[in-house]
Amino acid sequence: MGVVEGRVALVTGGTRGIGRGIAEALLAEGARVVVNGRSEQKGRLALEEIGVPERTHFLAGDVRRNVDCAALVQGTVERFGAIDILVNNAGGGGRTATVAEMTDEDWDESLDWNLNHPFWCTRAALRNMIPRRWGRIINMSSMYGKLPLAGFAHYVTTKHALNGFTKAVAHETGTLGITCNALCPGVVLTDVWAENGPASATGAGMAYDDYVSMIVSGSAIKRPNTVDEVAAMAVLLCSPAGAGITGACLSVDGGAAPY
Repeated sequence: MGVVEGRVALVTGGTRGIGRGIAEALLAEGARVVVNGRSEQKGRLALEEIGVPERTHFLAGDVRRNVDCAALVQGTVERFGAIDILVNNAGGGGRTATVAEMTDEDWDESLDWNLNHPFWCTRAALRNMIPRRWGRIINMSSMYGKLPLAGFAHYVTTKHALNGFTKAVAHETGTLGITCNALCPGVVLTDVWAENGPASATGAGMAYDDYVSMIVSGSAIKRPNTVDEVAAMAVLLCSPAGAGITGACLSVDGGAAPY
C-alpha cells in the first residue's frame, strides 16, 4: 500500500515539469490525481503518457482567474468525491526587468501566478478539507523566496509573500488535521526551464550555460536539482511521516539558500 493510498490530489500546472513529476510520484504511492493545465490538448496527452486512466483526470483552467481556481477544486470533488491534497505548483517568473523598467502588467501577472492563484485555490480547498479534518497543502515557492535576484523583483516579492502565506495558513489549520508547507527548489532543468532559461540568461547578459553554472555555483552540490528530488519531498509531506511538518518552507536547492 502506498503512503497516500486512496487520497485525492489536485496539482495545478501538472502537465509538465515539476508539477508533472509530483503528480506521477503521488500516483505511484496510490493517490488519485487531478492534473491541471491551460491546454486541453496538452492535458490529454500528459494523461496518456502517465498511463493510469482509472486514477487520473485532467481539468483545463487558467489559475490566474479566481473563477477557474474555484472550478478546479469543485471539479476535483465532483470527479473523486473530495480533495485531500492540493499542490499549488503553477507559477511564472515573468520577464527580466528592473523595478524602474517594470510595468504594472509585469507586476500584476506575477501576483496572479505566484500569490493570488495559491490563495484562491487554497481558500476553495480548505472549505472541503476543514469539515473532514484532513488536508495537505503544498505551495511551490523557490529559493528566491529566500534570496534576492536583481531583475526579478516581481518574482522574488511574490515568492517571499507565498512563504508568509504558507506559515499563516499552517497556523490557522494546525489543529484541524491540515498541514501547509512550501517547497523552495533551486535550478531544476525541466522543459519549462529550457523554455524560459535562455531569456533569463539573455536578460542577465550571459550565455545560457554560463548562467546556469553561475546559479548552481552558489549551492553546496554544484549542480541542478532533479524533478524526482522535489517530488520526493512533496510525497513525504503528504505521507503519515509528514503529519508533524507544517508552516515549513523547505529548501530543495542543494544548499543554495542560507536558511
